[in-house]
Amino acid sequence: MEDIKIFACNSAEKFTKEICENLGIELGKKDSFKFANDNTFVQLKETVREKDVYIVQTTQPPVNERMMELLITIEAAKRAGAKRITAVLPYFIYSRSDKKDQSRVPVTAKLMATILEAAGVNHVLTCDLHNPAIQAYFNIICDRVTAKHLLAKYFKEKKLKNIVVVATDAGSSKKAYKYSKFFECPLALIDKRRESNNDNAVATNIIGDIKGRTAIIFDDEISTAGTLVEAAQILKDHGAKEIYAGATHGVLVGPAIERIEKSAIKELVVTNTIPIEPEKMIDKIKIVSIAPLFAEAIKRLNEAKPLGDLFEYDK
Repeated sequence: MEDIKIFACNSAEKFTKEICENLGIELGKKDSFKFANDNTFVQLKETVREKDVYIVQTTQPPVNERMMELLITIEAAKRAGAKRITAVLPYFIYSRSDKKDQSRVPVTAKLMATILEAAGVNHVLTCDLHNPAIQAYFNIICDRVTAKHLLAKYFKEKKLKNIVVVATDAGSSKKAYKYSKFFECPLALIDKRRESNNDNAVATNIIGDIKGRTAIIFDDEISTAGTLVEAAQILKDHGAKEIYAGATHGVLVGPAIERIEKSAIKELVVTNTIPIEPEKMIDKIKIVSIAPLFAEAIKRLNEAKPLGDLFEYDK
């Protein structure tokens, strides 16, 4: 690797240090704090002139403050003469606001793309977007890595028996099918229907055989865990022996932890794209690090090598 500098925004220091350890380089030095008037100040403490600069930011709350810190750090790198600036966003900010599905609402994910470009970013690196179409919101390159093979490997090493991969609705069936191909196991689908004008979806049927099997549910993110916990209870009621779940992003807000603790789920596995506070770390939750994958992606970008085979399950 040549002429590379990696900087961490405040909430991303642990994750970024792990990236740097995997690459065998030092974490870039910077100052970042707030003045008494609540304005954020950032100063890079080493030269970045004509360097390939990577700025890592997470979405640990408060999210809007994290976004502002990222933008100011980008501005600092641009003003200091960086050759290329890459925003590394393990979880893309406002990714769930990805379409205009109601009257007079914004497409905030598109706004985030516009703001990042305007700030001077040349490139974005992210992971498992809520909607892959978000990549097309950019006029610059937006690369996306995936945690799918990392989660699949975790469960494969557990040597679970009699597995069935479960899609919680029709929309997640394609993703679940890919996991079932990896495990060479059956696929089941929870069939949900909405009753009249009620917003609550009701499980009317399970398509596939789950009785006596070890069920695994995969998702991109777990937010309040309502859908996940409901699906786990349905599987238990229909005779599943054990229920596991895996997700890339452990957002885990609101009643999520309490719901998971009381649920039929034996274990939930998430990556560290979002820092999880110690008080949320119950026994049922396990974390696998995706930082080495981001380190490999950054190495390849710096060396102008393709990222394509990072998507393959056997890597």
